[in-house]
Amino acid sequence: MTQEEFYGPAYETMKKAEGQLLDLIALYSAAKREREGVKPVVYCCSRIKTPDSMLRKLEKRGLAQTADAALQEVFDAVGVRAVCAFAEDVYRLVRWLQQQPVLCIMKEKDYYAYPKPNGYRSYHILLKIADGAGKGCRAEIQVRTIANDFWATLEHQIKYKKDMPNEKLIRSELKRCADEIASVDLSMQTIRDIIRENA
Repeated sequence: MTQEEFYGPAYETMKKAEGQLLDLIALYSAAKREREGVKPVVYCCSRIKTPDSMLRKLEKRGLAQTADAALQEVFDAVGVRAVCAFAEDVYRLVRWLQQQPVLCIMKEKDYYAYPKPNGYRSYHILLKIADGAGKGCRAEIQVRTIANDFWATLEHQIKYKKDMPNEKLIRSELKRCADEIASVDLSMQTIRDIIRENA
């Protein structure tokens, strides 16, 4: 089943919402670069959740496995990820997004301040678009550093492997790597701050 078949008429609005969010983040990044000479968002990516993935999520949550449930009960049918160089830039982008009248923020999850037990760190914004081409569409924006994006990408690939030998050891090593990456993020931010003070 294609995305168009599963989501039906809503699919076009979802595509518009995806583009609208990408444009919004690009606008922020371009303005910061022009004013401060820095590129706060290194790269951005997006996706509309596949029917298979959405159906698994609905089943796991005990929800009806329908497009209506996907669009009304779940936020991440439309997902955007903004990847920043420094942890400071993550929070700056989040604060800017919080102030955008076109976004009605429903919930936030700060996995930087409160990492998941496995070491996952990211900032999630669950929202509804209040105006524009994607009006009415729910979406999720994730903001994280390059280092955390690297870790999350590899962890995601490993997570879905079946019958892993030494799974406990692998989980322990992933957590250790996540902690080391958090330490590197902090060190890089400190270096940046020192350079700024001496500029």
